Amino acid sequence: MELKRNFKVKLYNNHMDLALKKLTPRERYELIGKVIEEIKLRKYSYQTGKSYISITKRFLKSGKTPREFLLSRPNKSRSSVRGIYFALKFFHEKVLHEKFDENLPLAKKDLKLPVVLSREEINRMIKTTNNIKHKLILMFLYYAGLRLDEVRNLKWQDIDLDREIIHLKTAKGEKERVVFLHSRLKKMLEIYGISKQGLIFKSQRDKKYNKRTIQQIVKNAAKKAGINKRVTPHTLRHSFATHLLEAGADIRYIQQLLGHKNLKTTQIYTHIANKDIRKLVDLL
Repeated sequence: MELKRNFKVKLYNNHMDLALKKLTPRERYELIGKVIEEIKLRKYSYQTGKSYISITKRFLKSGKTPREFLLSRPNKSRSSVRGIYFALKFFHEKVLHEKFDENLPLAKKDLKLPVVLSREEINRMIKTTNNIKHKLILMFLYYAGLRLDEVRNLKWQDIDLDREIIHLKTAKGEKERVVFLHSRLKKMLEIYGISKQGLIFKSQRDKKYNKRTIQQIVKNAAKKAGINKRVTPHTLRHSFATHLLEAGADIRYIQQLLGHKNLKTTQIYTHIANKDIRKLVDLL
């Protein structure tokens, strides 16, 4: 209460930017606590929350205005600048309950086309991986198009072998979705050994797999398969979507399988799908 009353006095007696510059370390600490509360209430993803908290901490410590804070980061990418802008907007509107009046030139997001592997490259990665658990992780990333965190959180209860579906209950943004259980994935699950409940993938210490381990599994598989591209777990998800599109699947079905809220997010795969590009070759 003391912090709120003192901070209000500062806001009424000075411009907001001046008020933020005069905050004590304790006041900054308590404001960050408010940021964390608001993020939790809105159930933002871990990565978004982590980013907003980090940006707000640096902003409060800098003593700069939002415009000055952005201008002090000229070497940042467009997507990074957008991230900073939305973090500052969130802080002002949701924590300070003040209109974010800064008329900042919001840079358009860079259109970076994702790296996509061919079916042959995917098959080589899976075939050259001898460890069955690692092989199964690769197959979930590709044959179900799962995100890294979705693979880590996958439970036996999420797999319906009879109906051949996967019911994701811990998807991004807490949005549940259903994807098909590919026959090759089903067969590998049977080889791996089916249980009734609990996490499908556990470490040697009987804990949930960490992100770094899965990233390394994918990196090692790509290296063994002789692939020179930069391959990450998300590369397999990109390949899943692109191969479906090239095979003639409706983009709206692909959107549902990927769990994209906005169709525009899925439409990026139309830029890299080889289906229509191949047709142009015959015109020459």
